[in-house]
Amino acid sequence: MRRLLLALALLVAASARAQDQATLVADQVTVQSANVLKAAGHVEVFFNGQHLTAGSVIYDKSTDRLQIMGPIRIDDGMGNLVLADQADLSADLTEGLLTSARIMLQQKLQLSAAQVQRSDGGRYTAMRHVAASSCTICAGSTTPLWEIRAREVVHDAQAQQIWFSDASLRFAGLPVLYLPILRVPDPTLDRATGFLTPHIRTTTALGTGVLLPYFIVLGSNRDLTLTPYLTSGGGSTLNLRYRQAFTHGTVTINGAMTTDQTLPGEARGYLEGTGSFDLGHGYKLAIHGITVSDDAYLVDYGISDADRLDSTVGITRVQRDAYFSGQLTGLHSLREGESNTTQPAALSDFVLHRRFLPAILGGEGDFEMQAHSLYRPSDISIDTNADGIADGRDMVRLSLKGNWRRNWTFDNGMQLSSGVDAEADFYRIGQDTVYTGHPYRGTGTGGLALRWPWVKSNARDTVQVIEPVVQIVSAPHPDKSIPNEDSSLVEFDEANLFSLDRFPGADAFEGGTRVNLGVNYLRTTDTGWTAGATAGRVLRMEDLGQFSDPSGLSGRNSDWLVSTFVDSPNHLGLLSRVLLNDGLDLTKAEVLVHLNRPKLNMSGGYTYILADPAENRTQDVRELVLDSTYAVTSNWTAHLTDRYDLAAESTAQAGLRLNYQNECLLVDLSVSRRYTSSTSVAPSTDFGLTVELLGFGGSAAQGPQHMCRK
Repeated sequence: MRRLLLALALLVAASARAQDQATLVADQVTVQSANVLKAAGHVEVFFNGQHLTAGSVIYDKSTDRLQIMGPIRIDDGMGNLVLADQADLSADLTEGLLTSARIMLQQKLQLSAAQVQRSDGGRYTAMRHVAASSCTICAGSTTPLWEIRAREVVHDAQAQQIWFSDASLRFAGLPVLYLPILRVPDPTLDRATGFLTPHIRTTTALGTGVLLPYFIVLGSNRDLTLTPYLTSGGGSTLNLRYRQAFTHGTVTINGAMTTDQTLPGEARGYLEGTGSFDLGHGYKLAIHGITVSDDAYLVDYGISDADRLDSTVGITRVQRDAYFSGQLTGLHSLREGESNTTQPAALSDFVLHRRFLPAILGGEGDFEMQAHSLYRPSDISIDTNADGIADGRDMVRLSLKGNWRRNWTFDNGMQLSSGVDAEADFYRIGQDTVYTGHPYRGTGTGGLALRWPWVKSNARDTVQVIEPVVQIVSAPHPDKSIPNEDSSLVEFDEANLFSLDRFPGADAFEGGTRVNLGVNYLRTTDTGWTAGATAGRVLRMEDLGQFSDPSGLSGRNSDWLVSTFVDSPNHLGLLSRVLLNDGLDLTKAEVLVHLNRPKLNMSGGYTYILADPAENRTQDVRELVLDSTYAVTSNWTAHLTDRYDLAAESTAQAGLRLNYQNECLLVDLSVSRRYTSSTSVAPSTDFGLTVELLGFGGSAAQGPQHMCRK
C-alpha cells in the first residue's frame, strides 16, 4: 500500500534558496543515514508547480542533490515535459544531468538526446546528439516525416530560443540541407528576429525566384519584415512591411523596389500604407494610400489585380440616431485606354445624417447634409475623347435631403406604406462648355405602397406567404442642366423594385409618375427548406429617356424582373435573377449557386449582361465563374478557381491550389494562369510553393495528425 509522506519537505528545507514545501508519494521511504533519504516504488514528487514521477529517488542532504532512476517523467507545469532513463539533479529539479532523455516543448516540438544538461536555474538546457521533430512516429518506424539532427542543441528558456550546432534537415530520413548553425524560436515565442518560411514563385514573365522573409523585432509594438526576391529572369526585388501598434490605432506600410528585364534600366516598385485610429468620442480615422511605378507592376508581382487605385483619408462617427463621415480620395487608373488627366483624380465627400421620430406625423424621418466635389487635372473644357464628359470638368455639390416613412396595418392584414423624399442641390461647375455656372435644383418624390400578405400553413409547419404589392410614385421631370457624375451604373433587382429612386447617387433622380407592380412569394418547411420568388415590373406614365435599354428600365414599361431563391437543409443554395423584355428575350441574367458541406465548399455562377455604352461596356458579358474547396483527406485540401468567358469562348483566369497540413508540416502548392492581355499586361502563368515546418514559435497552427499505414 502506497503511503503519502510530507518527508520531502526535509529536502527543500535543506536548500537555502527554496521556501516552498514539497510533497512525496511513494510505496516505500527509507532513511539510510543522517543525510540520505531514499524513496522507491511509484515515486511522485510535487514541488513548486513541477511534477516528477520515477522508479526511485535518493536525496543526499550534504550535496543537496537527487539521484533519480527511471522511467523518469518531469512536468514543469508550463506545458513542457521531460522523459529520461536516469538523472542527477539539484533538489529543485532545475540543474543537473539526464541521460537518454526526450523533451517535449508545449506539446509541439520533441527533442531526443543521448544526454541533457540543465543549468543556471533551469534557464539553459544543453543536449548532445539530438534529433528534433514535431512529427508523430508511426508504429514500427523510427523515422519521422522530417527531423533536424544536430551534434548539440541549447535551449534558452528565458530568451525562448533554440540553437542547433552541426545540424542537418532530413525528410523521411534523407538529408536535404546542412546548416552549421541554426537558431529557431521555441514554441512559446510568437515574435522573434530571424528568417521566416521561404516561398518559391515561378512565372512565365519573371522566371523562378525565392522569397526569403527576414523578420525584425523593433519593439513590443513595432516590427519590420524585409523580403529579398531574386528571379532567374534577371529581376531583383526588396519587399518591405512595417507595422506599428499605438495605444489607439495601428499603421502598416508595404512596399517594394525592383529592377528587372520587363522595363530594363528603370526602377519599378510600389508603396502602400494603411492606418486606423480611435480618436475618442466615437470618431474613427482611417487612412489608405498607394502609389505604383507602372501599370503592370502589381499584377506582374502578384500583389493585386486592382486596375484603379484609391488613396483615402476618412473620419467617421456612428451613433444610434446620427452618422458623420468625411473623406478625401485620390484616384489613379491603371486601365487600358483611360487617361488620368480626364478621369476624376481627387474627390471629397462629407455627410451628416440624423434620424428622428416626428411626434405629429408619426413614423420615422431622416435629414442629411452632403457635400461632394471632384477634380480633373485636364484644363480642356470640351469632350475630346468621346466619353460624353468634358475632359476637364470640375464640380462641387451641396445637398440637403429629408425623408419621411410611415406604415399603417389594417384589420384585414393589408399594409399601407408612405414615403416622401425632398432634396435641394446647389452646384458649381467649371471647365465645361455644356454644363456651367451655379445651377440649383429642388426636387421632391412621394409614394404610396399597398401590400396584402396571404398566409397559409398546415399541421406539418409548412408556411407559405404570397404578398402582392402595388406602389405609385411621383416625382418631377429631371433637370437636364445638371450633369450625372455619380449615378452612371443603375441596377434593377428585387432590392429596389419598390424604391422611390433607383439611381444610386445624387446627381440624377428618377423622375415622372410610375406604378411599381410586383408579387413576393415565400415558402418554409420544418425540414429546413426555404424557397422564395419575386416578380414585377415598372409602368410609367411617359418615357423620359433616363435609362438605357440594357438596364432593363427603359421605355414606358420596364422589363420583367423575376428573381428566385432556394435554400436546402443540406446547405445547398440557389439564387437566380433575370430581366426579360415583352418578347421574353434576356436583357440580364444571373445565377448563383453555393454549397457548404463538411468536405466541399463551392460557389459559382453565370452572368449575362448586354453591352451598354452608357455604362462603358462595349461588349456583351457572358461568364461562368467557379470557386471551390474540397477536403480530399483530413490532411489534403484542393482549391480550384476558374472564370470562363463564353463570349470569347476562352478561359479568362484559372487557378489550382493544393494544401497538405498535418501536425508537423505545411505544404502549399499553387498554379494560376491569367489569359487576358492588354498593352501593359501580358498573359502569364504563376507557380508558387511554400514548405513550413510546424511546431516552432510563430508557425501556423498544427493540423490533424498524418495517417499511419497499418
